[in-house]
Amino acid sequence: MPDSLTPTVAEPLNIEPPVSALDAPITPTHVFFTRNNGTVPEMEPGWTLSVTGLVERELTLTPEALRARFPTVEVVSVMECAGNNRSAITPAVDGLAWGAGAVGCARWTGVRLADVLEAAGVSPRAVYVGFRSPDHVIGKPGVEALSRGLPIAKALSPETLIAFGMNGAPLTALHGAPLRIVAPGFPGSAWQKWLREILVLDREHDGAKMTGLDYRMPRRPRRPNEDPAGTEFDVITDMPVKSLITAPPEGFSTPGPVAVRGFAWSGHVPVAKVEVSADGGATWHHARLEAGASQWAWRRFTAELAVPPGPVTLMARATDMAGKTQPMDPPWNPRGYLNNAVQRVGGVVAG
Repeated sequence: MPDSLTPTVAEPLNIEPPVSALDAPITPTHVFFTRNNGTVPEMEPGWTLSVTGLVERELTLTPEALRARFPTVEVVSVMECAGNNRSAITPAVDGLAWGAGAVGCARWTGVRLADVLEAAGVSPRAVYVGFRSPDHVIGKPGVEALSRGLPIAKALSPETLIAFGMNGAPLTALHGAPLRIVAPGFPGSAWQKWLREILVLDREHDGAKMTGLDYRMPRRPRRPNEDPAGTEFDVITDMPVKSLITAPPEGFSTPGPVAVRGFAWSGHVPVAKVEVSADGGATWHHARLEAGASQWAWRRFTAELAVPPGPVTLMARATDMAGKTQPMDPPWNPRGYLNNAVQRVGGVVAG
């Protein structure tokens, strides 16, 4: 673990960088957030990946055979934890109390999951794929820590990878070596690390943290302490539009005008615009929005605001191509997922 980072929780190991470390278009691997639900397995000699279930031909592949048999591709994509910025939700909810740093944008290298599934011969009855890994709950070696999955349409999309590289280097143990899933647009929980098995299923996967309220959102807004009886929940399959001011930092002191920069991103619906405000949202100004490195990468925004001397709170809000805009306040839900509320950065403009 890098000396500059502090674990959010020691066991299981979860690490969040400060927002100031997220100011590069490609997030360096050594500051990329780490989310674990259990142990961190080590790559063992003889590691294999199996493909089983509703397939014509079951496959067993080593990482070396995977690279030799299928074309290598690269995807630049944001990965964000569904619980990012959970700590800002009130009333407080159970779950890891992330700040705003459980997100990053990396260059992922691997093979298309679709190519591997095609080699196995997926049944027309397939509706979902499930993933299995050797990590287990801390202190409970026989209990899976996480076993998520993807709808078959996403599994067969060209951007979905079985990755073995990150930012031009092999995956590290903390980031899923030797193999992990890359599922752009989906929450980080679907990006299964330490991949050992892919199961092709005729139903939604029911592995560890796929049932109950885990990584699910209510179909209608819910109030705190509302009885969940009768409320329907759906698996999170798309991340909402969001923005992050990376400079100036919280507590800044600078003469005017104030230069603001950061990144905006979304799930499957592209970002359309970013606006910034320095007066509590009474007025908004269009930021300059740069192209991203790919459809799935975040996009740099910049703006310069003429602000009178004194205390000021900067805000940024992004809107996607479907017209959905970041809300001013965090949406409440039982697990504190998908907080895409407008960010506030306080500071002082010197006279």
